[in-house]
Amino acid sequence: MTTATASIAARTVFRIGYGALQLDRLHDRRDEAVALLRRAVELGVDHVDTAEFYGFGFANNVIREALRPEDDVLVVTKVGADPNPGGQLPLRLAQRPEQLRASVEDNLRSLGVDRLAVVNLRRLDTGPGLRPEGDQIVDLDDQLAVMTALRDEGKIGAIGLSSVTLDGLRRALPAGIVCVQNAYSLVARDDEALLRLCADEGIAWVPFFPLGGAFPGLPKATDEPVVHAVAASMGITPAQVGLAWLLHHAPHVLLIPGTADPAHLEANIAVSEITFDAATLATLDNIQSRSNEVPIG
Repeated sequence: MTTATASIAARTVFRIGYGALQLDRLHDRRDEAVALLRRAVELGVDHVDTAEFYGFGFANNVIREALRPEDDVLVVTKVGADPNPGGQLPLRLAQRPEQLRASVEDNLRSLGVDRLAVVNLRRLDTGPGLRPEGDQIVDLDDQLAVMTALRDEGKIGAIGLSSVTLDGLRRALPAGIVCVQNAYSLVARDDEALLRLCADEGIAWVPFFPLGGAFPGLPKATDEPVVHAVAASMGITPAQVGLAWLLHHAPHVLLIPGTADPAHLEANIAVSEITFDAATLATLDNIQSRSNEVPIG
């Protein structure tokens, strides 16, 4: 049985949070978006992951409306990209120190707060997605300097990293890193050494693309015959198997699955109750891990 809670930024939170990216699917149904977030809180969610570039500020605005101080929800945001309405991609890179500072200000404004509890610096060093070019190639130390300055100013409470390498995290440890968000799933476990370093350092591991398959060509946990067999034998969905494996794999894993559907939200939360016996866990552990290195652009 897994424990229901884990630590991030000196907070103990329910291990299944909510990733706000999918809220934008309800852009024209704002009341439903607010209701979905309220339902998440009712189900025990006290960790929400967001960014100003999610729906061009829509996700942050919904969070601002839906969450109340008494909910005591840890809202984690990220910088390193900004909204890009009308662009080929909905975001543009914003890696330079002055852009990171401006992005923090944008998140403060749209969330309606004076301080961001945790801000992830989204690097572009590893995993699927964009790679920096030109003036967007910025040294990690220069970025950490502005992030620690913002923390010293009281604008952010703690610093996380995203899409970071093992060497990058080692370099950043003196800055006091509280969480790492990398693409990681049952079928894409390139970052096992990074996960272990986080465990040793008391850093929360918060995988994005927790089922893989976010882009064409990436492996998907829900395509695995073994995952389907386990799901059928337990009366749960293949997606629940993939998420539950992450909770069983290491105690410092926090999940932030996103959805715009209330029933899917409840299915995600129910993963906290799923228990694997040793034989089932060993069967899942033996699934081949494939690379998720698929640069875009």
